[in-house]
Amino acid sequence: MGEISLSTEKIQKAVQAGIPLSITTYTLPHQMELYMAEVLTAFLKELNQEGMTEYLVYCINELTTNAKKANTKRIYFKEKGLDINNPDDYAIGMETFKDDTLDNIRYYLQAQKNAGLYIKLVLQYAAGKIKIEVRNNSELITEEYKRIHDKITRAQQYASVEEAFSAAVDATEGAGLGLIIMVLMLAKIGASNDSIRVTCENGETVSRVIVPLNKEYSQNISMLSKELVSVIDTLPQFPENIVRITKMLNDPDMKLSDIAVHISNDVALTADLLKLVNSAAFSLTSPCRNIADAVKLVGINGIRNLLFSLGSLKTLGSSTKAQRLLWNHSYRVAFYSYNLSRNFYASDRFIVDSSYVCGLLHDMGKVVFDSAHPKLIEKFNELCEAKGLPSTLFERLAGGTNHAEIGYLIAEKWNFPKVIAEAIRYHHNPAAASRDTKKLVQIVYFANMIAHYQEGTVEFYQFDSDILKEFNIENEEQLQSLSGRLQKAFREES
Repeated sequence: MGEISLSTEKIQKAVQAGIPLSITTYTLPHQMELYMAEVLTAFLKELNQEGMTEYLVYCINELTTNAKKANTKRIYFKEKGLDINNPDDYAIGMETFKDDTLDNIRYYLQAQKNAGLYIKLVLQYAAGKIKIEVRNNSELITEEYKRIHDKITRAQQYASVEEAFSAAVDATEGAGLGLIIMVLMLAKIGASNDSIRVTCENGETVSRVIVPLNKEYSQNISMLSKELVSVIDTLPQFPENIVRITKMLNDPDMKLSDIAVHISNDVALTADLLKLVNSAAFSLTSPCRNIADAVKLVGINGIRNLLFSLGSLKTLGSSTKAQRLLWNHSYRVAFYSYNLSRNFYASDRFIVDSSYVCGLLHDMGKVVFDSAHPKLIEKFNELCEAKGLPSTLFERLAGGTNHAEIGYLIAEKWNFPKVIAEAIRYHHNPAAASRDTKKLVQIVYFANMIAHYQEGTVEFYQFDSDILKEFNIENEEQLQSLSGRLQKAFREES
């Protein structure tokens, strides 16, 4: 049947990380239609958008059926010796296409499978919007393109589905009422007139639908995220000694020797800093024995970033099993980020110096929930009850939804530098980062995705294609090779 088995865990991961989910089929049997509807239903439930389910299930059924018909049409025209791109041949073929293929549909479906003609459903949540794509590798011809866009334009003229049913019926292709109804249904859930686009991209016909999240839900999630940061008693300001040293580092008149002496006076901080400097990230040829040498080796910016790392670890804690798992993942991402920066941006000292801390702190918004229980749950249950909000909103936050924004809000509270704050905020959506931080955010995104790829929670197709190009990755074999080298280096150094 060609389906990709998607567990609930993978759907949750896709929602939290803003990465695409994809299901491919060649014949679109009824079981596959049901499976696609189940995946979409679970996807929307994870986003608390169950009210859209009926509408969007209708949309994917309409678009996948049209894609299947387009593939079947290519086989039919080829077997009839007709040129589908020739208007006269197209008119002749469409007179008999429907009856001929319906009478022998199994044959034509098997033929299009043999020809490698597929239908692919892609679901993705990013930047507060749901994107649905149905792709098939039969490029639209001019006649089909005109008919589709005529139907979309006509749909925008109707005030209701009932009015659309009074439209004239086109006997050759079912009048396109399904597409017209789909546009009207999308309007009911807040989609604008330009929410649906049908284009040709790299040999595929792509039907793309973009729907904003329910506005009330978006506002409530944003409000709860801000409340989270403001009410957590277990998140004080940074440790005082680290704040004081950070201020010294920002003073252009301060001598490196004075800074080294000040750090050395704090025995615990000295031990932690030396441990971090001598960790796998920096791959030193010989151990660093004192802070003066550490300052020389990693520089002012490097020491500053190490202090932010230590402060976050101390403040957020790492005592529970869940916290340790999160930090272990973060250490791996930090190591990968640092090594990617050294290999691809070695001449940019700022990127190299900042990559480790950005990778280490990228998931800070997840750690916070294990730092604040159980008092946090009680407070938020009270808040949800007082505002009449469903408790599932907090459950979604605790599960990781919006964790990047929560981490960013905490970073702001602690006055983190812009580059760290943006790496936290946009590590799932690097395209949204500002120009001066984008390269670092891309590094953290890629390092994080590689770590999840190694864990088996994401697949190759879910990587952002533009970022794969940035790191010269053209196929999965190349990704596996890079992933293997990073994993081996991490194990050896650890």
